[in-house]
Amino acid sequence: MQFQLDAKIPSGPLDRKWSKHKFDLKLVNPANKRKYTVIVVGSGLAGAAAAASLGELGYNVRCFCYQDSPRRAHSVAAQGGINAAKNYRNDGDSVWRLFYDTIKGGDFRARESNVYRLAELSVNIIDQCVAQGVPFAREYGGLLANRSFGGAQVSRTFYARGQTGQQLLLGAYSALSRQIAQKTVSMHTATEMLDVLVVDGRARGIVVRDLRTGRISTHLGDAVVLCTGGYSNVFFLSTNAKGCNVTATWRAYRRGAGFANPCFTQIHPTCIPSSGEHQSKLTLMSESLRNDGRIWVPKQAGDKRHPSDIPESERDYYLERRYPSFGNLSPRDIASRAAKERCDAGFGVGPGGLGVYLDFADSIKRLGRKVIEERYGNLFEMYESITGEDPYTEPMRIYPAPHYTMGGLWVDYNLMTTIPGLFAAGEANFSDHGANRLGASALMQGLADGYFVVPYTIGDYLARSGPSGLGSDHAAVASLEREVGDRIKKLVSLNGNRTVDSIHRELGRLMWDKCGMSRNAAGLREALQKIPAIAERFWREVRVTGSGEELNQCVEKAGRLADFLEFAELMCIDALERNESCGGHFREEYQTPDGEALRNDNEYCYAAVWGLRGTEGGRLTHDLTKEPLTFENVHLAQRSYK
Repeated sequence: MQFQLDAKIPSGPLDRKWSKHKFDLKLVNPANKRKYTVIVVGSGLAGAAAAASLGELGYNVRCFCYQDSPRRAHSVAAQGGINAAKNYRNDGDSVWRLFYDTIKGGDFRARESNVYRLAELSVNIIDQCVAQGVPFAREYGGLLANRSFGGAQVSRTFYARGQTGQQLLLGAYSALSRQIAQKTVSMHTATEMLDVLVVDGRARGIVVRDLRTGRISTHLGDAVVLCTGGYSNVFFLSTNAKGCNVTATWRAYRRGAGFANPCFTQIHPTCIPSSGEHQSKLTLMSESLRNDGRIWVPKQAGDKRHPSDIPESERDYYLERRYPSFGNLSPRDIASRAAKERCDAGFGVGPGGLGVYLDFADSIKRLGRKVIEERYGNLFEMYESITGEDPYTEPMRIYPAPHYTMGGLWVDYNLMTTIPGLFAAGEANFSDHGANRLGASALMQGLADGYFVVPYTIGDYLARSGPSGLGSDHAAVASLEREVGDRIKKLVSLNGNRTVDSIHRELGRLMWDKCGMSRNAAGLREALQKIPAIAERFWREVRVTGSGEELNQCVEKAGRLADFLEFAELMCIDALERNESCGGHFREEYQTPDGEALRNDNEYCYAAVWGLRGTEGGRLTHDLTKEPLTFENVHLAQRSYK
C-alpha cells in the first residue's frame, strides 16, 4: 500500500505554528461533546492523560488496558526524570535549546514542527503535574530541583528520586480516577485490544478479549486513540515489562495504518547485564546515575582484578576520553556503542566480559553518602537486591540493552494515522525522537500528547466527520469478531512440544544479533531468511495449553509472539533499506573513520513509512512511502559530542 502523506504541518514561523494551528482547528460545541465516544487504548502516561483530559472536556471516553489496574502501566518503570525547558538553573536553557538538543539527539531524523511543539509544551507539563501533587525533588529553598541527562549541557530534568515515572503515573491516574467517578470515562481493565474496526475507511472501534473470561467483544466509537507503547520485546530480553507488545499497532498496520521507521530502536547503556538463559527480562539502571557515576573499564584487556585493586592510572574512563564535552552524559546510542566496542575489544568486566563499571566512589567522596542516597537510594537498593553487590562500596556493572522504540505508527501533526479517526500517542507513534531518543524525553512526550495535543486535535476530526451512527448490528462487527475468534482458536489448537517463550527467545536472539545495537547487510539478509523458518516452527512446534475461554496467559503470549514474528520481518526490511547510519540505527558499513554514525542526508533524509501490500507465498509484502524531512531552522551537520 502506497500512501498520499499529508503531515498537515502548519505554515508560518516555527514558534507560532502550534498556536496558529490551535486557532485554525474546528471545535466541538461543549454541549455536543457528550454525543461523541472516544476509545483510548492504554492507560500509561499518554493514555491516562488523554482519557482524563477528554473526559474533562465532556466526551464519552472508554479506556482499555490489559493490566488489572491503570497504575500497572509500564510508564511506572521510568526512573530518571522528565525534561522541561524551565531554565530554573539559569544555565542557558530555553525552548529553542531543548528543541535543538532533541533534533540533534535524534540525528536529524525527526520533524522540526513536532519537536518544537514538544519543547514548547514541556513547560506546561511541569505546572500540570505539580498541580496534581507530583512530589518532584526540591532544592533547599523550595524550588524544583533539576539534574542533567545525556545529550544536553544544561540541567533540565525534573525528577522524583528514581521513581519519576511512578509518581507521574499516579498523578495522571488521579486525574483519570476523577473522571471515572464522574462517569465521563468508563475503565476496562484486564482487556486486550486484538484488532481495529475500520468501516468505510474510518476507525470505528476495537475488538477486545476479556483476559479473565476469554470473551471477545466489540466497542464502537467515533475515534480511537492508541497509547500502547513500544515493541522492544521483539528482542525477548529488554527493559520492557513482559506484557509490552506490538499487537495493537501491528493490527492497525494490517488494517491500513502506515508504520514509520520500525528499525529505529533504542539501546539503553545502563542496564544490569544478563545473567543467563533463565532470565526473562532485563533491569534498567536509570540514566540519571550517569550524573554522579563515572564509567570505566581496565586499560589492560582481560584484567580480572577486583575493581578496588585497579589503581586510577590503570582505568580507562573511555567516555570522558572520547567525548570530553559531554563525557559520561553522552547520548544513549553513543554511550551504548562505546561500551560494546570496549567489551568486544576484550576490556569488558564481569561474567563473559559483557559489562563496564559505573563507579560512584568519586561522588561519594566529594558529596557524602547521604547525598547519593537521597538522589538514588531506591536504585541502589534495587541493584543490590538483584546482584547481591553493594554499589556504595563497589562499582555497578552495566551493559547496553533494548529499551525504547522511536519507530511507530506514522502520524500527522494532529497525531492521526493514515486511517482517519485512528490516532496514536506517546511511544506508539514515531513523531518526536528521530533515530535516537534523549533520556527523560519519553515521559515528556507521553504527557504532552495526552494532556495538550490529542484533546485539541481530536476535536477537529470529530467536528469534520460527525458522529459515526454505527450500530453493533453492522455486518463488519460480527465479521471482525469471527476473525479474531478464529485466530484464538488457531492458537489454542497448537499442540506441539515447545513453549511460547522458547520460540520467542530464539527470535529475540536472532534480532539482537542481526538487527540490534549494530547491523550490516549480510546479517539482515540472514535474519530475513531465518525469521520465516522460526515462524514456521512456531505454528508447528509450539504448545498452547488450556482454552481461549478462560484466564490463559499462554494464549496471550502466543498471540503477541505471532504478531512479533510478522513485525520482525518488516523491522529487518526497514533496516536493510536504510543504507546509512543514524542514531540508534548503526549500519556497520556506514561509519566515520573514528567509528561514529555516518548519515547520508542526500538519499535518506526522510521518514520511511511502510504500508501492507498483501501476501505472497504465505509471507506479507510491504510498500515504502517516503515523507521528506526538511530542516529550515537548524543546520544539518555531522553530530558531534566531543
